[in-house]
Amino acid sequence: MFELIPIGLVHTNIKDEELHQKGSVDGIIEIFPEFKEGLDALNGFSHLILVTYLDRVGVEDRRTLKIRFRHLQRAGVPLNVLPEVGVFASDSPHRPNPIGISIVEVQKFDEGFIHVRGLDVYDGTPVIDIKPYTPFRKVQNINVPEWFSKISSYLNREP
Repeated sequence: MFELIPIGLVHTNIKDEELHQKGSVDGIIEIFPEFKEGLDALNGFSHLILVTYLDRVGVEDRRTLKIRFRHLQRAGVPLNVLPEVGVFASDSPHRPNPIGISIVEVQKFDEGFIHVRGLDVYDGTPVIDIKPYTPFRKVQNINVPEWFSKISSYLNREP
């Protein structure tokens, strides 16, 4: 057994349902006072990797090992194109350890508050870590399975 300690909270000022519709929003990452020193020299990075604990995922949802991307139907992907896949082949929040990873764009730093764009987590979500997004992390020429490419074509996005 191990313990994770939240270093802060996400603030978005929108309802959970609105986040579902938009996909991502602007917001603020609040860093608790005892962890503010850890922000030294972070200013200047344009993007951050935000690691969160998805605290609204219920016990039953943590047992989920197979999912279907049903939310993509709202974006125009036909149900017959959406395969059932293992949860580890998805970014579903329903998983044994509900850890979220997001890449957010920094708008400004303000005394322990980081204003960002591109949040895809609920208001009040605990933050468990922040890392700078650096060119060393950038992956080029990635491969994806055929099912993922097919879904991407309906969304008019490159996989």
